[in-house]
Amino acid sequence: MAVPAEGLPARVRIHEVGARDGLQNEKTVVPTEVKAEFVHRLAGAGLRTIEATSFVHPKWVPQLADAEQLFPLVQDLADTVALPVLVPNERGLDRALALGARRIAVFGSATETFASRNLNRTVDESLAMFEPVVAKARTDRIHVRGYLSMCFGDPWEGPVPIRQVVGVAKRLMDLGCDELSLGDTIGVATPGHVRALLAALGEAGVPASAIGVHFHDTYGQALANTYAALQHGVTTVDASAGGLGGCPYAKSATGNLATEDLVWMLDGLGIETGVDLGRLTATSAWMAERLGRPSPSRTVRALSHKES
Repeated sequence: MAVPAEGLPARVRIHEVGARDGLQNEKTVVPTEVKAEFVHRLAGAGLRTIEATSFVHPKWVPQLADAEQLFPLVQDLADTVALPVLVPNERGLDRALALGARRIAVFGSATETFASRNLNRTVDESLAMFEPVVAKARTDRIHVRGYLSMCFGDPWEGPVPIRQVVGVAKRLMDLGCDELSLGDTIGVATPGHVRALLAALGEAGVPASAIGVHFHDTYGQALANTYAALQHGVTTVDASAGGLGGCPYAKSATGNLATEDLVWMLDGLGIETGVDLGRLTATSAWMAERLGRPSPSRTVRALSHKES
């Protein structure tokens, strides 16, 4: 039963990351045809933003080395579904544009250590690398998302000062990104910290309307943090079907917020998402079978057990 709460948005756009952020952390490579069917099933469940793949060099993320083969297999969805792809540099952008991509994302870090480990660059050097990527994308009228990781804590540097995060976030947005995704890469955020960061970003000129939140559930705080973000006016939430994912460069980063758990909460609050929870749960159960293990999503487990 839906019981609305005051001060929350009427609708939330779910930015589904399971096919990219979820599968990139798998120990084994998922066949291209399975990935394509996964994206189609997610679209069939009502998701309208599905991050399809990454055009990072195969050496760094071998699980997504088939980007050129996969993207044409999901392009039939492009009229109704946004299919953003991650690009690390100009070469990645060129590869994506050659296949007709219309939405891209760049992936930065709020901390120096993670920037070095993930991009082999300093924060300044990574922003310099993104500058021509964003400029070219804007010239071609391509939508650009800026991911910012380690916004709350870093496994090497510890808690990340809000001022530091705001500084890098503002620089990333000043490059020309259309939206900013705040990543709690190792899942250490708590609701008060979320509210404080969003307030500081607003004071710096980055409004909630331009922000998405990307929480990991390491300490079971992802839904609480999402609720805090919704109260602050955020209407874009990243989530991964079945709770797939982590980060190959930060071993303490466990799974993303499960899309099913998010939809269960939003449905209960009467917030529209356009997602059919039953079809989404069936999709994640299907993918879990392909991966050879049960889904970590509590909602998937609960609903699957109920049906059996």
